[in-house]
Amino acid sequence: MNTDLSSPSLASSTDAELPPAVASALAYLRTLRVALVHDWLVTLRGGERVLDAFCELFPNATIHTLVRRPGVATPRIEAMRHAPSYADRVPGAHRRHRWLLPLYPSAIERLPVGDCDLILSSSHCVAKAVIPGPGAVHVCYSHTPVRYAWDRTDDYLKGTNPAVAFAAPLLGAAAQWLRGYDLSTLGRVDAFVANSHNTADKIRRFYHRDVAVVQPPVETARFSHIDRKPAGYDLVLSGLVPYKRVDLAVAAYAELPERRLVVVGDGPELERLRRLAPPNVELRGRVPESELAACYVGAELLVFPGEEDFGIVPLEAQASGIPVVAYGRGGALESVVDGETGLYFHDATPAGVAQAIRELAAREIKPEACRANAALFRRALFMERMVGEIARAMEASTARARQARLTGVAATAMAADAALHSADADPVEAPAVP
Repeated sequence: MNTDLSSPSLASSTDAELPPAVASALAYLRTLRVALVHDWLVTLRGGERVLDAFCELFPNATIHTLVRRPGVATPRIEAMRHAPSYADRVPGAHRRHRWLLPLYPSAIERLPVGDCDLILSSSHCVAKAVIPGPGAVHVCYSHTPVRYAWDRTDDYLKGTNPAVAFAAPLLGAAAQWLRGYDLSTLGRVDAFVANSHNTADKIRRFYHRDVAVVQPPVETARFSHIDRKPAGYDLVLSGLVPYKRVDLAVAAYAELPERRLVVVGDGPELERLRRLAPPNVELRGRVPESELAACYVGAELLVFPGEEDFGIVPLEAQASGIPVVAYGRGGALESVVDGETGLYFHDATPAGVAQAIRELAAREIKPEACRANAALFRRALFMERMVGEIARAMEASTARARQARLTGVAATAMAADAALHSADADPVEAPAVP
């Protein structure tokens, strides 16, 4: 059995897999001063997998975050230079980072990125609101427009903490204010790249901006060589927050006493789910990064019960040869092939989930089909597409055009000064100003 299930080595690189023209463009981009901006680094989920790929693209960049908990991310991310905001010094920030939302607009605007040529933000909250310096180009990779402010406000207001329900009117007003703030910062972004067509539709609807789509990277090489050894359990791998709807999967297994479910992940829902869980459901909590791939080895199928903007976990499962039961909305429509690599359920109830699990368990889903679908989202392809989008943004950016004009004016002044101070010089033709 293949036991090499740890994180990719820092020495590994997908550069060699890039087409020559893309590699050349990337070599140029790496000569620039680059800032990577990520909302917060307190856990390791899909957004952090994207950030890891950005770190491979720009290993000399600095990561700017609102709050950072050292040691939770990938080795590549941990090895980078980090510059957290002042919010990181607030007592309890690492454990209660969501409660600091009122500080985040101020904190993000004070990040010291003014001397950078390129800002690449990874945003699902306020990272896109970072203020670029004159001449800088800001490309925002959007995981979603701010969920709290736009389409998922009710999910967060329901919550599981009694304090959330008590503060719901205040939080509702804060969400309305955040929508206004979110819109007011759109001019700071030169180009949007969405993580899915689902997210792109939201950007067009809420922001009225053009947007490209580059779906997140899956480390297929990490999973595709796993020798599966099914151990009689189904798997949920998720952050335990309300909108993920892990409660649906847990409750479904009360109707599936003949099956076993293992839930891997941590979050504010953990204790409530433990109270809800029937005897055939095991909640393991957070497991180390080095053990995540091993969780797939013994799984019969993956349950993906919530509506996600995209979701990398279903593709990691498919890369491991494991079929997926997924809610038939949102990003899963782009990553799971209904009837070939998994099944959708549309009735978002425990009974609806249970029925889909029974149907999938009775089907013969070929591991080769699952792996082939996951290969369409491989890391090298993500990096190739991102380099293309960044290069296009650099070319088309109004910020770059402003910088070109400033450079032209400065060159004209220098040429004129040289002509005035050199009596023997030939007439100097001033360069044209763009």
